Amino acid sequence: MIKIVIKRDVSSQKIISIEVKGHANSAEYGKDLVCAAVSTVMTGGMNALQDKEYDFKLEEGHIYVKALDIPSDYDSVVLKTMEVQLMTIEESNHKYVQIENL
Repeated sequence: MIKIVIKRDVSSQKIISIEVKGHANSAEYGKDLVCAAVSTVMTGGMNALQDKEYDFKLEEGHIYVKALDIPSDYDSVVLKTMEVQLMTIEESNHKYVQIENL
């Protein structure tokens, strides 16, 4: 199961972090399209961020992006797009992906 936690800033309600842990195990290693889809959304989104103040972690079974300050409007759109894409993956693959919003 892939567990995704999305956190928002209390006052602005902007997304300040997205953390992905685990593996979908929807197919054998190297052929798991659910894992590939989640990884693609996260990696592409992280590459699109423009602000420089982020903590990033990208390793096997764990992807993490955390803004060290409130994200710019541009980066907020990128983070929201990542959230929508991940929710779309979860909708079709709820057996393998679970999103928690904080």
